[in-house]
Amino acid sequence: MRRFSGSYRSALIIGVQGIRARKLRTLLSMISLFLGVLAVVTVQAGASIAERAMMSDLELRSGYDGTLVIDVMPHEKSPGIVADTVTGSDAVALMASQAIIGEPGVSPINPGAGPFDQPGWGGSTEVCDNNGVCVPGPPTGEAIEVMLTAVSGDLMTYRPLRQVSGSWLDFSTVPSLSPRLVINEEAAKGFADHRIPAEMRMRGATANITPQIIGVVKDGDYQPRAYVRQDELANWVPVSSMSNPEFGMPVQVMTTQGSTVEQVLTAKLRGAGIESYANLTESRKDMENQLKLLRLVFLSMAGLVLLIGVAGILNVGLATVGERVEEFALRRAVGTPRLLLAGIVLAETMLTGLLTAAAAIGVGIAGLKVVSMVIGDSEPLLRNVQFPWDAGVAGIIAGIIAGVLGGFIPALRAAGIPIATVMRA
Repeated sequence: MRRFSGSYRSALIIGVQGIRARKLRTLLSMISLFLGVLAVVTVQAGASIAERAMMSDLELRSGYDGTLVIDVMPHEKSPGIVADTVTGSDAVALMASQAIIGEPGVSPINPGAGPFDQPGWGGSTEVCDNNGVCVPGPPTGEAIEVMLTAVSGDLMTYRPLRQVSGSWLDFSTVPSLSPRLVINEEAAKGFADHRIPAEMRMRGATANITPQIIGVVKDGDYQPRAYVRQDELANWVPVSSMSNPEFGMPVQVMTTQGSTVEQVLTAKLRGAGIESYANLTESRKDMENQLKLLRLVFLSMAGLVLLIGVAGILNVGLATVGERVEEFALRRAVGTPRLLLAGIVLAETMLTGLLTAAAAIGVGIAGLKVVSMVIGDSEPLLRNVQFPWDAGVAGIIAGIIAGVLGGFIPALRAAGIPIATVMRA
C-alpha cells in the first residue's frame, strides 16, 4: 500500500493535534455541519427507499423488469389457443372474468366489481334484454362481485404479489374440485364487513361453485379481485368462458423474451386471425427520468442546509486561524512551506467533516432501524429495511466537500501569513 508522503503525514498529524487542542471549537463546527450532512444522508436514504417503493408498486401491476407481456385481443378462440400453448411451459396465462360470491338470486353489494368505498361505481343492478328494455334486478343481498383471474402457472415468478395472510396457489398439488381462491386486499374488505356465504356463480358455469379462500395478497388493484388455478376452475367452467369477450379485456400471457411460447403463440394467433401485442416490461427505464428529478430536487434542498453548515465551519476556521497567527508565522520562519500550512488547516476541517459524517450516518442508521421497528408491521416495505449504502457514501462525500469548502479560505489565509508577523509577537 502506498504511504503518505512526509508533508501529507505531517499535515494530518498536526491537524489531529489541533482538533485535540481545540475540542470545543471542533464540537461547535460539527454541530453547525451535522444537520447539513444528516440532511444529505436522509435525502439519499429516503430517495433510495422511495425508488424501491415506486418500483415495487410498478412491479405489482406490471411484473418484474424483463418480463414479456403478450396481450391477446378478445376473441372466442383466444382462451383455447392460449391454454393449449401455455400448458406445460414456464409461461403464465391470465384469463379475466367476473364472478359473484354469496347468496344466490341477489344483486351484489358492489355491482360491476366496484371498490366498496365507492358506491355506485359499477352502475345499477338493472337487467336489460336485447331490445334495450330494462327492469329492476334482484334485491341487493349478502354477495360481492369480484374480478376473477384464472392463472395457469405460478404468477409469483413474474409478479411479486405480497402475501398478507394465508398462502398462495400451489400448482404442485392435484386440482381440487372445490376451487381455491386467493383474494386481494380490496376483496378482503368485503368479506370482513359482510357475512358472505361460500357460493360462487359466473357466466358459463355448469353449476354454482363452492370455493375455498386460502389467502390474501396485495396486488396493487383497487378493484376486488380473486385468483384461481385455471385447471381447478376448468372442472366447472369451460376454458372458452374463462375470459369474457364482452368485457373487452385481453387474455394476458407472461413469459421471457425470445421464448418458444412467444413464437408458437404468435404464429397460432396469426393463423386464427387474432391480434396480439407484446410489450417488454422496463419499469425502471420508464421511471428513470422521474426518479432522477425526484432525487435532484431533494438533494438541492439538502445542499442548501449543507451550505449553512459550511458557513459555520468557515467562521470557526477563520477565527481559529486568527488566533494562531503567531504559530503559523513561527512555522514559516523555521522553513515550513506555505502549502503545508494550508494543508494543516484543510486537514483539520476535513477531519471535522469526516467525524460529522460518521455521526450523521450513525444517527441515520439508528433512525431507520427505529422507524422499521415502529411502523414496519403496517408498512411491509419498511420491515427489516437495510440502510442504503449509497446514503452512507453520500454522507462521507458531503462531509469531505463541506470540510474542503469550509477550510479553503482559512487555509489560504494561513498560507499568506508573512514571516514578519512573528517579530511582532
